[in-house]
Amino acid sequence: MTSPIRWGILGTGQIARQFATALRDAPGAVLSAVGSRSNDAAHAFAKEFNAPRHYGDYRSLAADRQVDVIYIATPHTLHAENARLCLQAGKPVLCEKPFTVNLRQARDVIALARQKNLFLMEAMWSRFLPAIQEAKRLLEQGEIGTPRQLQADFGFATDVGPEHRLRSKRLGGGALLDLGVYPLSLAAYFLGAISEVQAQAALGDTGVDEQTAFSLRHHGGGLSSCICSINAQSPMTLTISGSAGHIRLHAPFFMSQALTVTRTDGTTRTVQHPYLGNGYTHEAIEVGRCLRQGLTESPLMPLDETLALMACLDTMRAQCGVNYPADDEIGA
Repeated sequence: MTSPIRWGILGTGQIARQFATALRDAPGAVLSAVGSRSNDAAHAFAKEFNAPRHYGDYRSLAADRQVDVIYIATPHTLHAENARLCLQAGKPVLCEKPFTVNLRQARDVIALARQKNLFLMEAMWSRFLPAIQEAKRLLEQGEIGTPRQLQADFGFATDVGPEHRLRSKRLGGGALLDLGVYPLSLAAYFLGAISEVQAQAALGDTGVDEQTAFSLRHHGGGLSSCICSINAQSPMTLTISGSAGHIRLHAPFFMSQALTVTRTDGTTRTVQHPYLGNGYTHEAIEVGRCLRQGLTESPLMPLDETLALMACLDTMRAQCGVNYPADDEIGA
């Protein structure tokens, strides 16, 4: 194996902690540095995860010559700004999902990465899990015939107040960007490119979507039906149905470790596919693979698909009447 991929983590919140934990189980990866807006937070994070360097600002992390790639773990309203900073400094980027707040921001970030010929990927970690990959393989080999439909739900009940990021318009809150992106992305992964979207939502007092149901039409003729919520605890299931049976990812589908195949001939089998570490490990492995091969995109989460999915999210928000401050910025 070549030299380890040296990671920098931008941000020190919950998702940053998950990723730092995941790196411990990723072969050929090390946590090299961490950056935060607070030097105390960066120091505490570095101490906990044994990172040799820490910075009290993001710019210093982006300039660190001993960092090969940066994982952006800040709230999604900051993703575009943070990604541009890292790319301008010549650093490849893994950016947490949702990639940005809207399509305009996504186009801007991706154009910069392509201009500089730097690796960039949306951190849709579920795509890289062994169970998800196995489901994709089974579909491609015709295990359930021609895939025709997908159903998925992702919801939990929370009582957080209006200032919390999940309910704040200023922070890009709502169920769709935070949770709906999972079924949206996997629906496109399993059934192909999306040609049409239709959404309706229940808006909360703060103006964000607390529940959103959306239907997708795929280019191949398939249909997906998905729902997300921050007000209701759902089963968190995902089922793909075809002409010869169906595949069910065991709940919660976005971090499933098993799947069940049921065929119209009456046979049923369950296959276990555990993931490494806490699951986020697999996207770190994929980034390392791409960097070692000199790729600027991952074939499993290509940038054009990220753009297409961001366009879907913009369309659905417009249909539901959800607008964020970033949508009104100059150039939007």
